[in-house]
Amino acid sequence: MKFGTPPTEVEVNIPTRAALFRAVKEKFIARDGFALATLNLDHLTKLPRQPDFLAAYRAHDLVVADGRPIVWLSRLAGRPLELMPGSDMILPLCDLAAETGVPVALVGSSQHALEGASDALVRRTPGLNIVHLHAPPYGFDPAGAEADALLDAVAASGAGLCFVALGAPKQEILAARGRDRAPRVGFASIGAGLDFLSGHQVRAPRLMRMLALEWLWRALQSPRRMVPRYAKCLMILPGLTRQALRRR
Repeated sequence: MKFGTPPTEVEVNIPTRAALFRAVKEKFIARDGFALATLNLDHLTKLPRQPDFLAAYRAHDLVVADGRPIVWLSRLAGRPLELMPGSDMILPLCDLAAETGVPVALVGSSQHALEGASDALVRRTPGLNIVHLHAPPYGFDPAGAEADALLDAVAASGAGLCFVALGAPKQEILAARGRDRAPRVGFASIGAGLDFLSGHQVRAPRLMRMLALEWLWRALQSPRRMVPRYAKCLMILPGLTRQALRRR
């Protein structure tokens, strides 16, 4: 299903978890790289204003629905999508990597957080092989020479899966660049997922997530950053709702 308005609309092309894991497993077995993005309302506010972000999104092989508003809009349009937040994809993707013998790299956050996330993942997933950790410095340019060096290092490590936790749009731009620079690596953009695993950030309690209140938790944790973001998201919802109704 497509979201947004031409010429800046993007498509969620993987509707279910089963379809995602089937596609990723096939790519792992073939050692074929990919880029996986998780679309949410915040991304939809940025895409029309950032051509490099839009181009990166359109270079992704796999796009899933992240955020309940995206899922609700898909149902309203009669084309239902499953909710697949990036943070929830980390463990099952690690299970698949361990099952198929695919080494893993972690990129983003801080070195301390990456080490904590690595320890947590190895404890949780028997047979998981984490071969590379890289925390880019402040001001990292995902389209610059430093990004090329990072991607070369990931490829040289033998990793077949790289979790990218840099936030949008940096993580998606780096992942799209990786499709050409490191074509045997699958890049999955997962936002704050590694920080949650390492304990450097606290995710909303499970009950709040089940009640679709994770946004409220995040707003309370970081109001100066999140409240303006959510306000922008609310502003585009009426237009997206009308669009979904037309597509029904």
